[in-house]
Amino acid sequence: MASKVIPWYKKKRVSQVKTDYAYHHTKCVVKQQTERKSSSKSASQEQAQATEAMAEPAYTIPVFRDRTSEGTEEYQRVTTNVGKGLTVIQQELHRMRMATKAQVDSLAIQREVKDMMTKRVDVLDDIPKMPDFLIALRPHTVWEKTPVKLFCTVQGNPRPIVKWYKGGAPVDPLNTPGKYKIESKYGVHSLIISRCAVSDTAEYSAVATNQHGTATSKATVIVKRPAGVGESCHLGLVPHLTEIHPSKLEVALLDRFSVTFGVEGSSISLACSMVVVPDLPNVPPLAQWYRDDKLLKPSKLAGMTVGGGVARLTLPNLAKDDEGLYTLRIFTKDGTTEHSAYMFVSDAAASPAGAPGAPMSVKAYDINSDYVLVAWKPPNTVNEAAITGYFVDRCEAGSDSWVQCNDSPVKICKYPVHGLKVGHSYHFRVRAVNRVGISRPSRKSDKVTALDAAESERLQGTDEGVPSAPGQVVASRNTKTSVFVQWDAPKVLKNLMGYYIDGRVVGAKDWFPCNNKPFKHNRFVVHGLIPGESYVFRVQAVNIFGLSDESQESSPIAVEPALATPSAPFGITMLSCDGSSMTLAWKSPKHCGGSKVNAYYIDKRNADTLVWKEVNLAAVTERICTVDNLTEGTFYEFKIQAANMAGVGVPSAPSDPMKCEAWTFNEPGPAYDLSFSEIRSHSLVILWKAPVYTGASAVTGYLVEMAKKGSSDFVTLNQEAVSHRYLQVTGLEEGETYVFKVRAVNASGVGKPSQLSEPVCAKALPGTKEIVAGVDEETGDVFLSLEACEICDTSKFVWSKNYKQIGDCPRVAITTKGRTSRLTFTNPDKDDLGRYSVVVTDTDGVSGSHTLTEDALNTMLELSYAIRHPIVPLKHGLNYEVLEKGHVRFWVQAVKLSSSVSYRFIVNDKEVTSGEGHKISHDVATGIIQMTVDTFTRANEGTYTVQINDGRAKTQSSLVLVGDVFKVALREAEFQRKEHIRKQGPHFSEYLYFTVTEDCTVMLACKMANVKKETSFRWYKEDDEIVPETPPNVMSGACALPIPMFSRKDQGVFKAVLSDDRGKDTSVFDISGQVFEDIINAIAQIAGASASDLVLQCTPEGIRLQCYMNYYTEEMKTVWKHKESKIASSEKMRIGGTAEMAWMQICDPSDREKGHYSIEISDGVKTHTRTFDLSGQAYTDAYEEYLRLKAAAFAEKNRGRVVGGLPDVVTIMEEKSLSLTCTVWGEPTPEVSWFKNEQEVASNEHTKVTFDGGKFASLVINKVTPDDSGKYSINVRNKYGGEFVEITVSVYKHGEKIPEPKLGQPKTPAATPAATPAATPVPPRSPAPSKAPTPAPLKTPASTPVPKSPTPTPKSPTPTPSRGVKSPTPPRFMKSPTPPRK
Repeated sequence: MASKVIPWYKKKRVSQVKTDYAYHHTKCVVKQQTERKSSSKSASQEQAQATEAMAEPAYTIPVFRDRTSEGTEEYQRVTTNVGKGLTVIQQELHRMRMATKAQVDSLAIQREVKDMMTKRVDVLDDIPKMPDFLIALRPHTVWEKTPVKLFCTVQGNPRPIVKWYKGGAPVDPLNTPGKYKIESKYGVHSLIISRCAVSDTAEYSAVATNQHGTATSKATVIVKRPAGVGESCHLGLVPHLTEIHPSKLEVALLDRFSVTFGVEGSSISLACSMVVVPDLPNVPPLAQWYRDDKLLKPSKLAGMTVGGGVARLTLPNLAKDDEGLYTLRIFTKDGTTEHSAYMFVSDAAASPAGAPGAPMSVKAYDINSDYVLVAWKPPNTVNEAAITGYFVDRCEAGSDSWVQCNDSPVKICKYPVHGLKVGHSYHFRVRAVNRVGISRPSRKSDKVTALDAAESERLQGTDEGVPSAPGQVVASRNTKTSVFVQWDAPKVLKNLMGYYIDGRVVGAKDWFPCNNKPFKHNRFVVHGLIPGESYVFRVQAVNIFGLSDESQESSPIAVEPALATPSAPFGITMLSCDGSSMTLAWKSPKHCGGSKVNAYYIDKRNADTLVWKEVNLAAVTERICTVDNLTEGTFYEFKIQAANMAGVGVPSAPSDPMKCEAWTFNEPGPAYDLSFSEIRSHSLVILWKAPVYTGASAVTGYLVEMAKKGSSDFVTLNQEAVSHRYLQVTGLEEGETYVFKVRAVNASGVGKPSQLSEPVCAKALPGTKEIVAGVDEETGDVFLSLEACEICDTSKFVWSKNYKQIGDCPRVAITTKGRTSRLTFTNPDKDDLGRYSVVVTDTDGVSGSHTLTEDALNTMLELSYAIRHPIVPLKHGLNYEVLEKGHVRFWVQAVKLSSSVSYRFIVNDKEVTSGEGHKISHDVATGIIQMTVDTFTRANEGTYTVQINDGRAKTQSSLVLVGDVFKVALREAEFQRKEHIRKQGPHFSEYLYFTVTEDCTVMLACKMANVKKETSFRWYKEDDEIVPETPPNVMSGACALPIPMFSRKDQGVFKAVLSDDRGKDTSVFDISGQVFEDIINAIAQIAGASASDLVLQCTPEGIRLQCYMNYYTEEMKTVWKHKESKIASSEKMRIGGTAEMAWMQICDPSDREKGHYSIEISDGVKTHTRTFDLSGQAYTDAYEEYLRLKAAAFAEKNRGRVVGGLPDVVTIMEEKSLSLTCTVWGEPTPEVSWFKNEQEVASNEHTKVTFDGGKFASLVINKVTPDDSGKYSINVRNKYGGEFVEITVSVYKHGEKIPEPKLGQPKTPAATPAATPAATPVPPRSPAPSKAPTPAPLKTPASTPVPKSPTPTPKSPTPTPSRGVKSPTPPRFMKSPTPPRK
């Protein structure tokens, strides 16, 4: 990268001077430093320009072009010992001649100026005069974005110093580069504001000062914005501007684009910011972009913009054709200013991997009406397979349809395309082929029209074959990230297209491409290298037939900057003054020139003179110096030069005038030498040095202030002063730039602020690594280590503890190898705790820190002890496990074992060897060492130890098996032994367990093994055998016992017995306690999931809510709730259920029972809830139905009825007396009527009817006759109803056969007359109690499922009804029919 401003009248001279930079001397440096006036001043102009060149950003590429002859551009390199033979001698003679001429001109000008000033001083020396403005400032009103110049003329003796202020604040051009320009020539002082903004409206003042007084001139600047731009316009329309040509503008480039790396297919933008004076929106600068010295024009592939202080080139779709040296050239009134940088474009990721890169530079030659010759450049192949050929594609302009032109790959980089149509336009592209696959297509060629063209461009050259390999390759230092490579051209060129350069890290196997487009010249700068790393390079020549053989490799070279003189120091500040001397400090040069700066030289002058005087002849090695023999009250200026191995650099800019006046204030002076370390994305550490002037008392602390760059709003970072001279700053914004200043504090107060620090960006260097704390695996040493991301030959690792440099200290040892430095603690302890940091000198701030804490140190000390006293690391200590058959295995597992490991087992202090009853072995692969005890008995109680030796490492592990621990192991061993015996016969592979089916049947199940047909299987409960309906099938391997309608009555001990001639096995399952609860929960889970919504059912007792489910038992955890309150079973709220449902009945409901009801069925994990809203119309309808049913039940309860005493059939012999007596009941007392053959029986002597006490009704027939046979009935009734009971009476004559009783009649004969004067009736049947009919469910607005079965109702608490049927009470005058017998 190179940047230069070339006035047209200086082009030749400057180019000659730049040619002289190719030579750098390195001898006799020490002598030149001590006697520098003989050399440094004689070549001051050359050194100034050389330092300016070295001060350029990284990636510098000096560019020389001969534009008179196309295609002869080349890179020229500034390097050590480049010239050869006569060329070097001629360049040195030319440099000396030009330097001598420049020195003579400079001395002549200085003598002339000195003579003129001396004459004027002689006249004015005797007339002291305070400053006076001959021409004062005048006010200005200007338009926005236009420049304004304020100037004044001031006189005084001594010559006054003029400072500029804006609104009382000093104007500093460095804070806003390009904004302000301050000039002072021949007594005329001016302030130029280059691009006025509305915010520049203010009062500006010029303050002139000398030792006799001060004078001030003020003027107001008003900046207006045109109407329509955001503010009102007070001056009318924008005045007409005289036409200005862009080449009349002053242009200064600020931020320049650097060397750029892109990838095929991506987009990239190159931009330069600039300051334009005057900055006119309608007259932008004239800018041109070049690639490899060929002018670029705006197109779809290259967008160009200029404006807003930025010139930008955008490449939206990169291809390797875009690789090259890009130059921005801007025309100014002084000539041109330009900037150049190289852009590299690498291949996009190949698909498939290993396919070649795309060809490039596709172009058509020899254009005819039906034929063109397409040629291209081959891609670079480094690690890919060799290219075997190319495919050429074409498409007509305006179409996206590509057609392959050749059926088989062509092996050279040209191909004749036939079959074109006259007058049609075409594009061409090329794809490379190797054994892995086909590359991406190249960028398509420019449009080509098939016409007869006699003068079309023709492809030159007829020689066939690839060029020979290039000659010797030489690499030399350039910058810290680039290397200059040059080589000899091939002996056989054969129409050379260019060269490919490859690089390789020393010690690595793979090469990488340095360029991806053939480079025409034999000198190239390789960029993007790792600082401090060593590389070798090789070169291949390219033509249309392919790539030549590789050249020989260059010698290894480390990536280091080229050796040059350092740039100028800067930031000169005064630290103390006693009236006769000043103590100065300054900042290091930004560029050291590739070697350590080892000397500084200071010059001084009075501020009112132009003559500089030397302060020191002997070199100053530190960046602080006390200048003596000064005159109190006089203003002085200073400049400083730095020196290194290459010589003395250019001087710094003169410092601000400093008055030699004794400091007597009580507060401390400024701190100085602000520096930064450990810069990261969100933090950094700032360090400084103590002030030289301490004030009236010692410095007690420091305050640090911070602001963003360009801002004056400083924030104090530490509210309490810190006593040490460093501070870690956190909470920074990534990518933001900050400035800092430090104030010292003593008992008198806060002192003067330090000079502003250099702006620092909160962004870590690429590849930054932190300090690593560790322990050496071989020696066990505790260390801190840092691997630098960049380094150079002169770099050193400077370690500090608590930011105080560690010198020769017996507690630590510092070693450096390559890019890594290690600080090793000799005998670490608590005294070594603290914050350690390291800085790598001569880098861009490579540094790191690490705080060593006590916990971390203790951890590392433990690891160190383990390394120095090695043990065999164990994954698992000695343990045991019980195997089948009751064997016990003792085992230990190491992390790693070698084949030479040795070990032994010790039991109760006696070594055990492998033999009878014990088996000892190990496995190196798994690291397991084991011992198996075949028979484990009480004699095996004790302590078990294994001792392991593996090389130098040792370890042992013990296991104590005594007491309860041993008993557990012994029981397990005996159990396993019994289990082994048990499994020899039929046995249960799975003991009894339960499951619950979908219909809530509980199944007790088990699984068997080793059974046969003769094996028997039996179920028992409490030792009572259970015979299931389906015999168990042992050959199926599983048996199950169903337990339907499971409830608490099924609790008990169930047992399954399996037996045959080989043995017997038993499985016991105790259904009680928790097991019973688990079964109930399992049933509840299925039942709850199947539960229906709540159904409303009315009964005479109240309103009932019912929930139907697969199965219900009262043992289930069921909760009824009313309005979220739990309901307990009571006389008012009854809770119950059947096997198919759960119900809750509200007895004698009232309005209080309205509301939301729910049932919750819990299965221990989940709660199943069903709800019903008993309110509104639903409650009204239910309540009405309840009242109806209640009334019907009351009537049923209190109606008249026969409760007992009457037979169904009576057989009696004539002349006997028949007495039919029964008990009746009713409330109120019923009326009783007797009937014979449906005719009411009246009481008389033959037939006597009685009703005693409202309870006993009788019908007595004296001396029955056959006429008395018939159907008798009794009608019992009251206001609620009644019933008929029928009796059949049969009278037979003496001597006749007793007639057979009819259906339902008893066969026993009637009592004989001897027994009783009245006939004895047949004993009646016990009347079965009648059940109240089940009322139908009341319909409610909510849909309810149909019940699975009618709901039984509780028995009425009324007396047992008779077998008769109820009927409404007939009126007296009506004939009551005989009711049918049930």
